[in-house]
Formats: sequence, C-alpha cells, structure tokens
Amino acid sequence: MADKKKAGAFDIRIVIAALIGIYGVVLTILGIVEKQQEIDKAAGININLWGGIAMLVFTALFVLWARLRPIAVPVEEDAAGE
Repeated sequence: MADKKKAGAFDIRIVIAALIGIYGVVLTILGIVEKQQEIDKAAGININLWGGIAMLVFTALFVLWARLRPIAVPVEEDAAGE
C-alpha cells in the first residue's frame, strides 16, 4: 500500500488564498486612508475597506479549509526498493 503525503505549499487553495490575501491587505489599507470625498462617490460606503475585509475573511476560510482537509498525494515506492 502506498503511503500518503500532504500537498503542503503546492496546494492550489494556499496559492489562491495568498493572492486574495495580498489584494485584501492592499484594499484594507486603501480603505483606511481613503478621503471622505472618495467615499461619498460610492454612496457613503467605504467599499475598499469592506471589500478588503471580505477578502481577508475569505483568505482565512480558505487557509482553514486547506489545514483541516489537506490533499493527500500518494507516494509511489521505487521498483528498486522492493
């Protein structure tokens, strides 16, 4: 029976979470330093701040999902090792 190894950093969910997390941090920072004049253009909603926070929550959920249910990759044994 082949042993199983976790995908680790090569899990696509971690890569997606990292990209969305970077965008989330940037949007959150932009939302914090946004001028009121720009917020008024969006009907008084600081969309950068709320969008950034939503992306960070999404990132946390993706990382949690990847940690709780890791992808198991079967490890094949060498023919010479048998």
